Amino acid sequence: MAFKARLHEYFHTEYQPGEKTLVRKIDFFILTFCCLSYFTNYLDRSNLNNAYVSGMKEELGFVGNQLNQINSAFTAGYVVGQIPANLSLHFVRPRIFFPSCMIVWAGLTMVTASVHNPQSIAAIRFFQGIAEATTFVGTHYILGSWYTERELGKRSGIFTASGLAGTLIGGYIQSGIQTTLHQKHGLSGWRWLFIIDGLITIPVAIYGFIFFPDTPARTKAFYLTESEKALAVSRVPPVEDKTPWSWRFFRRTATSKFFWGFMLLWIIAGETESFGTNALLSLYMKSHPAYKYDVVQLNNYPTGVPAAGIVSTLFWATLTDFLNGKRYLVGYFIGITGIVTSALILSASHYEDPAVATPIVFGAYYWAGAVYACQATFFAWANDALRYEEHMFRAIVLAGMNLGSNVINAWWSIVFYGASMAPWFTRGMWAMIGVSIALFFWTGGLSYLTSRHQKMRKEELNIESHQVRDKEDLA
Repeated sequence: MAFKARLHEYFHTEYQPGEKTLVRKIDFFILTFCCLSYFTNYLDRSNLNNAYVSGMKEELGFVGNQLNQINSAFTAGYVVGQIPANLSLHFVRPRIFFPSCMIVWAGLTMVTASVHNPQSIAAIRFFQGIAEATTFVGTHYILGSWYTERELGKRSGIFTASGLAGTLIGGYIQSGIQTTLHQKHGLSGWRWLFIIDGLITIPVAIYGFIFFPDTPARTKAFYLTESEKALAVSRVPPVEDKTPWSWRFFRRTATSKFFWGFMLLWIIAGETESFGTNALLSLYMKSHPAYKYDVVQLNNYPTGVPAAGIVSTLFWATLTDFLNGKRYLVGYFIGITGIVTSALILSASHYEDPAVATPIVFGAYYWAGAVYACQATFFAWANDALRYEEHMFRAIVLAGMNLGSNVINAWWSIVFYGASMAPWFTRGMWAMIGVSIALFFWTGGLSYLTSRHQKMRKEELNIESHQVRDKEDLA
């Protein structure tokens, strides 16, 4: 009966008068832009791996680990832009900042179609990384500004799943281009991919300029009434929003256990996504010791990895909302997944007949796609834990998570998942087992810390609200 009552409560949330209409509006205008933005973001990112297995490697003369070096150049730009981009949201309206960044990265994506060597791609991807730096953490900051704890997990999951959809669909787009546009006007299919992906991004940016509502305290959205704007502000805890340009702010951030705790959580968890982010299944197929896959197969078969990620992300985001925000449970699931899938691939590498091992490897990589669930749930976890803190402090913690992860990932992929290590990536499998074990312990410690802090801050805010009411009564 308790479970049935909990289920009824979850699906029949009670709202204040007018609140349901407000949530529907922000769901439509915020989620449509954020999801389409992240979809095109991942479409632009994943097209490099799709192009690599679709003729770019041979046409531009890639050697050794140059693909990984280009990805590291993108990561370097991404790292450089993280904190400045999120601090910019304090001074520049998100409605202007987000779409402007999209226009920049769309242009850089299309310029990539004109390159003649890997070095040119590396330079372009560095600046593309800077332009894309705010998309992921900036959106999580916006979601945490508009949605309550009971609403946040699902929305974070939908947002993250949209990026995975970009990776998934990108493979099919390349397959379609290869069969219809290859050598059209003298351009290879992979060059058309960059042009088309860039063009898809521009209408989304224009939509954002017009409809994105900024944050509750600063919104001028024409589709929200004055009462709805006031209601949006009242739905989140009242926090004094001080300027981030102060010694007090930076000292507090640098000494905060939450800044370092969540940064290290995402450093560890981010590396559990290495199988997908480094396109290991594509590289395994490209270097398969027994089979020769064609371009369509090389683009289509790996789409099962982001497909598993979408299902896992939506499942865990919804489940952790249902369980009152127990986001840490995902850490244990991912730890198990990382250990088991790595062990399966390690064992398959010792098969005498590599053809027999192929179904095991494919199954392991598809299962490993489920670890993408940590993106939505861990950033929602940080938003939940810091809901009662200054808005810019929360923004910097979110940016710090992504910054720390990408600083490590800039060299991690070269050391453990270089393209020259295909098809088995033995060193990377052992690294995956190591970070999966570390994730178990760090998740447990951080969940204890955040649960104590949230309880304490709620009690403090309750005391403050009672004091305010007592003063009003005396007056």
